[in-house]
Amino acid sequence: MNDSRYRLTFKVEQEQLFRDALAMWDISKRALTAIKFQGGQLLVNDAEQNVRHMLQVNDLVTIIFPPEEISDGLVPVSEKLNIIFEDHELLVIAKQPYQNTIPSHDHPTRSVANFVVAHFQQQDLASTVHVVTRLDRDTSGLMCIAKHRHIHHLMSEAQKRHDIHRTYEAIVHGHMELHQQEIIAPIGRKEGSIIERVVRDDGQFAHTDVYVLKRTTIQGEAITHIRLKLHTGRTHQIRVHMASIGHPLVGDTLYGGNRVLINRQALHCVELQLHHPITKQYYSWQIALPKDMQSLLIEQMS
Repeated sequence: MNDSRYRLTFKVEQEQLFRDALAMWDISKRALTAIKFQGGQLLVNDAEQNVRHMLQVNDLVTIIFPPEEISDGLVPVSEKLNIIFEDHELLVIAKQPYQNTIPSHDHPTRSVANFVVAHFQQQDLASTVHVVTRLDRDTSGLMCIAKHRHIHHLMSEAQKRHDIHRTYEAIVHGHMELHQQEIIAPIGRKEGSIIERVVRDDGQFAHTDVYVLKRTTIQGEAITHIRLKLHTGRTHQIRVHMASIGHPLVGDTLYGGNRVLINRQALHCVELQLHHPITKQYYSWQIALPKDMQSLLIEQMS
């Protein structure tokens, strides 16, 4: 029988307690509990050991994580993904607009997560979907997904250290005066809404850098093509920050935009940069604007 459980292998470089080595390798206490009680294994030179075992130099340690269960509401849907990068730990895809990242009441089966879990099943992976960089339904572009709970933990720690960088391009209403500006404004829920966010003093710290690429006018309306770099990842951060300075995204009716020019918020993740959680290799992926935003810009320049 094929054992599809995720595993990591380490060569011991110094004599130490197994417990200390596991901490050094960033194996969390939560992961150790799951390994112990949910079908994982800790092997030293192919023999099962506990965390009190004393490791010797050149010992070969194998950490086998338990299989993950897919939640009942996550239905696998076989659909081709636009895969930018994939290995044993990470999946980077280009998300299309008008697609949820995870299932919702209104869209229960055709989210990114539905497609990804089917992709994992085709690979015989005993894993569920762990979204690292989430995108709103109408936002397109690069998305990162962890292929195991432990990898998601490592990526979450990287996000806390601001080691994962995302760059977006957007089209906003109005001509922005400053060529470059920094928006630091806390974001929280709008009173009486479970969806909408606003800038508010008691919100979470949020930081966005904005760079103007082009100012133009189309159908009598002033618009600006901008590039944005996120330093934090608050819900609706770009949309809220741009609306807060009087330049809502074109197409973003929730935050003051209109859909005369495009039928969604004109927002796309164009670049994703990170260090691989296991190999530590640096990656930078870029992707072009989707056709609807490209067409709008081409029309603007014609």
